[in-house]
Amino acid sequence: MTADTLNGIEKLEADLWKAADNLRANSKLTSSDYFMPVLGVIFLRHAANRFDAAQRQIEADQASGKMPKRKVLPADYIARRSLYLPEKARYDWIMQQAAMSGADLPRLVTEAMTAIEDEFEPLQGVLPKDYGIFEPKVLEDLMRLFNSEQIKQATGDIFGRIYEYFLAEFSMQKAHDNGEFFTPPSIVQMIVNVIEPDHGTVFDPACGSGGMFVQSSHFIEYEGGDTAKKVVFYGQEKNGDTIHIAKMNLAVHGLEGKIAEAITYYQDEHTLAGKCHFVMANPPFNVDLVDAEKVEGDVRLPFGLPGVNKQKKVSNGNYLWISYFWSYLNAKGRAGFVMSSQASSAGHGEKEVRRKIIETGDVDVMVSIRSNFFYTRSVPCELWHFDRAKPPERKNKVLMLDARNVYRKVTRKIYDFSPEQMHNLAAIVWLYRGQKKRFLDLVKDYLARVCAESAAVPGRLTPFETTLADLRGRFDALAKAAAKHADLDAGKEQALAGAVADLREAATLYEVDAKKLLASLISFGRRYHRALPDKNDAQHKARKALDPSADAIRGLVRQVDLLSKLAARVAELGAQLATHDAISAAYDRRATGRLVKQLDEERKAAVEQLKQTVHFYRQVTWLQDRFPKATLQAVPGLVKLVDRKEIEAADWSLTPGRYVGVAPTEEDDDFDFDEAMRDIHTELADLDRDAAELAAKIQGTFRELSA
Repeated sequence: MTADTLNGIEKLEADLWKAADNLRANSKLTSSDYFMPVLGVIFLRHAANRFDAAQRQIEADQASGKMPKRKVLPADYIARRSLYLPEKARYDWIMQQAAMSGADLPRLVTEAMTAIEDEFEPLQGVLPKDYGIFEPKVLEDLMRLFNSEQIKQATGDIFGRIYEYFLAEFSMQKAHDNGEFFTPPSIVQMIVNVIEPDHGTVFDPACGSGGMFVQSSHFIEYEGGDTAKKVVFYGQEKNGDTIHIAKMNLAVHGLEGKIAEAITYYQDEHTLAGKCHFVMANPPFNVDLVDAEKVEGDVRLPFGLPGVNKQKKVSNGNYLWISYFWSYLNAKGRAGFVMSSQASSAGHGEKEVRRKIIETGDVDVMVSIRSNFFYTRSVPCELWHFDRAKPPERKNKVLMLDARNVYRKVTRKIYDFSPEQMHNLAAIVWLYRGQKKRFLDLVKDYLARVCAESAAVPGRLTPFETTLADLRGRFDALAKAAAKHADLDAGKEQALAGAVADLREAATLYEVDAKKLLASLISFGRRYHRALPDKNDAQHKARKALDPSADAIRGLVRQVDLLSKLAARVAELGAQLATHDAISAAYDRRATGRLVKQLDEERKAAVEQLKQTVHFYRQVTWLQDRFPKATLQAVPGLVKLVDRKEIEAADWSLTPGRYVGVAPTEEDDDFDFDEAMRDIHTELADLDRDAAELAAKIQGTFRELSA
């Protein structure tokens, strides 16, 4: 998926959510009412897209002779990863009926869901059918929202992202079970990147919305595999509604899974203990109501109970989960899961269970995650990873990775990992496992991205330069006209002349620097883009060759911004003088204003392209500065490989921060003022929303009191 596609998807997601949420706001429905039906509409639209694509493929296969010309069967659609949709379940047919006078749209959509369930056994009893809660006009508007040409052309990846985006947004609104059914994708992907679930039985005993399965399929398909042929997904979940969400999520992504309704503390519905190749989960933290008598002696608890209180309840369920994850693995299995930060250093009975688990030698990688990664709770967490097949040289060692200083800000309250941050953290794990080539391949890929992004720079700068040249011509004519008329305000005329001179000087400097920079980028591209270095020394040499260009790009970004500001300043001064007849004849104020706006848009595009080039250069420097020999080494504040003796000396703690130390303070040469301002505006927007919600609640409370 290209960067341009990604940007388009992000805008599409946000636009769809805003429109859908506005519809809800204009109805009497709450988020909880609206939640499942909206996901159902997304599912229905996606099912129609997959059906249409499969139909086109079937027609093409029959025309080319790849498939005999016979009656098409539902199995032909399923073979092409599509549900077979009866006519009444097809989105276009429903919309055609809705256009007719007197059509009962809620009934039509409900019947469509029933028809799909009748055709596809795994979805029986799963799809939402409570569309009668909608006023017909609201439902029709919602259906039309997902019936645009852009949505009709959307592929599976795009629909998967839209579905996950809506899950995240509903989670932030706490629309379902306090939002705990949804694990943020960057957390899930981090786990997937470490355990690499690419074959066999994949089990999530607290599967929520099925995100672990979806991210596993992304990993497999990125590696060129076919998920359906590589893995079998199993899940357990205590909440029946959440199971419906998970099954719909899988179906939207063209996947299937065997998900049972069960309380994992007491049930192993799939009898998978000791049989799983991969286990992954985000279980509930710090549960203290588990019946000790019911779980005592469970084969999935070989390390014993972590502690029992006077009420015969397990005092904290964290180590029940940790034990389950270990016990579900086969002799070569891997596990990755989210756990409360306090668990890694907990004392008393929990420490005893932790000691026993450490002594197995199967604790593999511990990752600390800062607070605010989850949508409904702000606490920090840790990602635990087990590997039952660690080689002898790593058997008694644990990779401690403190990622609390690695993040990007999504909103004032929510952080995540960027794709490159996830790749870089995964690269540390590769070095730990001796996979040097993968590390070097990642650096090579970043260098390729530098070449590609730098090659696109001239195409972004040219429109900016063309518009700037047009404006400068207009400004020079304006300055000449103003200089000829002595009856103009002298102060304004001098201010204009000074601003034009400033723009001319800045443009001259820019032209020299831009020409030099573009020459260096072209030279780098010619040298490397066809023969990217794959050896460490050669990659360092390439990075050093880029250092001057990276510095020059930062300077050119400032120059582009300055030119845009100076042009806007001249236009503003010109507008003040344009009321004079003699000046207005020589200066088209409105046309100039439009060009100034155009220049600013072109500035943004040029600056973004320049920053993209530097962005991938920074990824190379981040990796090479920390691991200059392309081998694992301790990096203060980030990573350290520790052995069992160190862990024992630290009271059997598995908290990474206890071992990696504190990173030295670094000067931020790459401080991005625009990004800092965007963060401030994001925080202000969030605060404004919070204030509006609070004001509405207070107003509602006053109305109730006065009623």
